[in-house]
Amino acid sequence: MLIEFSVTNFRSIRSTQTLSLVATSFSELQEQNCFMTPEKGAPSLLRSAVIYGPNASGKSNLLKSLDFVENFVTESSKEGQEGEAIDVKPFLFNSISRTEPSEFEVLFLQEGIRYQYGFAVNNTRVTHEWLIAYPEGRSQRWFEREYNTANKNENWYFGSKLKGNKTLLQKATRSNALFLSTAVQLNNEQLKPVYNWFHQKLRTIHVSNFYHLYSASMCKTDAGRKRVLALLNAADLSIADLKVEIKKFNSTDMPSDMPEPLKEYICRTLDGKEQLDVKFLHTMAGSNELIPLEGFEESVGTRRLFDIAGPWLDVIDNGYILFIDELNNSMHPMMVRFLINMINDPQINKNNAQLIFSTHDTSILDNELFRRDQIWFTEKDASNATKLYPLSDFTPRKDEALEKGYLNGRYGAIPYIGEVRF
Repeated sequence: MLIEFSVTNFRSIRSTQTLSLVATSFSELQEQNCFMTPEKGAPSLLRSAVIYGPNASGKSNLLKSLDFVENFVTESSKEGQEGEAIDVKPFLFNSISRTEPSEFEVLFLQEGIRYQYGFAVNNTRVTHEWLIAYPEGRSQRWFEREYNTANKNENWYFGSKLKGNKTLLQKATRSNALFLSTAVQLNNEQLKPVYNWFHQKLRTIHVSNFYHLYSASMCKTDAGRKRVLALLNAADLSIADLKVEIKKFNSTDMPSDMPEPLKEYICRTLDGKEQLDVKFLHTMAGSNELIPLEGFEESVGTRRLFDIAGPWLDVIDNGYILFIDELNNSMHPMMVRFLINMINDPQINKNNAQLIFSTHDTSILDNELFRRDQIWFTEKDASNATKLYPLSDFTPRKDEALEKGYLNGRYGAIPYIGEVRF
């Protein structure tokens, strides 16, 4: 369960920006859009949050920062060697920030315990890393490392509550890798729940990544196919059935006029591997005959919903945290509303999955779908840096016309449209 995420000096983000999923005292949609956590005395959390803002305001960069954190936690100890560069991009439009590390911190709940984990990195090394655990609500600093640029030494602290051979783990940790990742790779059981939250619970889908293969794989079983089909038809797509054909890739499937270097590359990558071909079956009027259509023959919106269906159901089934960029891309607003309602419905979302997404669709900006503390905005300041802020900063009324207020500029985060002169 995600509580809060903060990022500093990453891409278009310069100063610390924080996204919080802690529910405020607002009373609307409390039973639907909020849920209580197992931690004693902890506040309730939000099931979803939406981010609005003009193009190039930093919405995607906020989601990319979570993507970076997930990948660095899961891969930094396994890939690369000492001295290899870290692919992190600080805020470049400032002479100071471009030389400073990027910093990330996540507050989350895993297996009934609250954790506060963060790290800072530049292109050459991890400059700071820390983990605080709150078993039974009490703070325990398990470890911290910090690089001293003046004397070029790394200072380490290990709390008494952290188990295992700490000296061995410290020596095994490269300067360009995380201690958390290294310790888990060396089978530290105590830190596995923290690592597993990033490895198993976080899911990100970008606008160019439609996860078609995941949905297709789900349709290989009757139970999975029926669930995907039910989701598609709940959105009124009138698809009678789905058929998955499984075959092995063969070089003879490629066009004869394909350039040889490209053909050789594809053969090395795919030859002999399983290929899934999904056909959408439709009923012919006045007949029981089912007419199959290839995916490319369906509308872009239908393909988009199919691609999302598998991951969406997986997220709900397992209580994952899903970050998705431009959820509205190629889909009707009613489809978008339908998907959000699945997340906000406690009868469907029984494992308290959470959704954080960006969109330009203002038709869903209303009080029947979101609480006032679920709506966030991004915009650029005078230094071209991203600013993230919640709707609640404007103390909107409970029944305020949110879409109208946003489009009228009451909350900022809208593009300035000038005149074109030739």
